[in-house]
Amino acid sequence: MRFDSYDAVVIGGGFYGCVVARELRQYFERVLLLEKEHQLLERASYRNQARVHHGYHYPRSILTSLRSRLNFPRFIAEYTDAVVSPSAQYYAIARRFSKVSASQFTLFCNRIHAPLWPAAHDIKALFNPSHVEDVFSVIEYAFDAAKLRRMLQTQLTDVGVEYETCASVDTLTPSRSTCRVTFDMDATPHQVETQYVFNCAYSLINGILSRSGLPLVPMKHEFAEMALIEVPESIRDMGVTIMDGPFFATMPFPDRGLHTLHHVRYTPHHSWMDAPGAEYFDARRHFETFRPRSHYGHMIRDAVRYIPALAGARFVESLWEVKTVLPRSEVDDSRPILFKPLDTFRNIVCVLGGKIDNVFDIQEYIRDFIGALR
Repeated sequence: MRFDSYDAVVIGGGFYGCVVARELRQYFERVLLLEKEHQLLERASYRNQARVHHGYHYPRSILTSLRSRLNFPRFIAEYTDAVVSPSAQYYAIARRFSKVSASQFTLFCNRIHAPLWPAAHDIKALFNPSHVEDVFSVIEYAFDAAKLRRMLQTQLTDVGVEYETCASVDTLTPSRSTCRVTFDMDATPHQVETQYVFNCAYSLINGILSRSGLPLVPMKHEFAEMALIEVPESIRDMGVTIMDGPFFATMPFPDRGLHTLHHVRYTPHHSWMDAPGAEYFDARRHFETFRPRSHYGHMIRDAVRYIPALAGARFVESLWEVKTVLPRSEVDDSRPILFKPLDTFRNIVCVLGGKIDNVFDIQEYIRDFIGALR
C-alpha cells in the first residue's frame, strides 16, 4: 500500500467489488480494494453456473428478468473477451411441479421480448416426454471467470485502483467523518483511514459488521454445492435448464472445460439467517471448517429422469460456496442489488450483488450516492 489514508476502501474483490472500485475511481483520487483470497474473483464470482442471463430464468420476477434482458447485450459488448462463443442453450418445462407451464413460459418470454424458439426434434428426443412438457431454444451465453478476472485486474490497474490480496478485514472503527479499517495481510496486522467504506464482501458482509459492533443487514445464507461433471458427447455443447421449481440446470463451465450441475433441492445443504439483534453465525469460519457429504448422487439421479443421457456423466469434483441472498428474494426468486449506507454511519455502504449481468445498475447507485454528498 502506498498510503495510510484513502478516499474509499472497498472490501471484497469479487466481480461486484472490482466494479465498485473501478467506478469509484471516477470520483476519488485514492481507492483501495482489499480481498481476503489469494486472487480476485476466486470465491462466489467463480463458483457458480457462469451463466450470462438473458431473462429466461426469472418468470416469477419481472423486474429481475427485464434487467437481465436489457443488460444482456451490454454485458456481452463490455466483457466480450470473457464471454464464451454461443453454445446451444435450452429451457425445458417440467410436466409436474413446475410453477410455470410451457404456454405461460412462452407468454413471459414474449412479454420481456426474450428470443424463444421450439427446440428441434432431435433435441426434444433427448428429454423424457413423461417428465418434460416442452423444450425451447434460447440465447444465453457462459462467461469464463478466469478471463473475467484478468480483464478486471487490467482495468483496475489502468484506472489507478490499488488492490491487495490475502488481506482479511477484521474490524471497522467509524467516526463522524472517517473510518479506520483494520485487516491482516500475510499474517501481519495493518490499518488505514478512509472517508468511505464499501463493504462488498458478499457472505462475509455481516461478519465484518458483527466484529465491528455494527448492526447486521438481514440476509439468508445457503451452504451450497456446485458439481463439476463431464457430460456425454450427445449433450457436450449445450446448456440445459429444467423449469421452474425444484429442478436443475447443467451449464458449460469454460474455465475447466466441464459442466456445472446445479439442483434447486440438493445444491443447498443447509441455510441460516442473519438478522439485526441476533447472534451472528460466523460464515467465514463455517466455510473453512465444514464440508458435508456430496449430494451429487441425488442430483444426478433426479436429472437422469428428465435427460436420460446424463446417466453417462462423470463426476469430477464439487465447488463449495456460501450463497447469499436477501430474504425477500425467497418469495419470487428475484435478485435485486443491495446498496445500503448504514443508518448510524452513512459513510459505510453495504453492497450485495445480484446477478453478474446486472452489475451495470451499480453505476447508477454510486452516481446517486456521490451526488448526494456534493
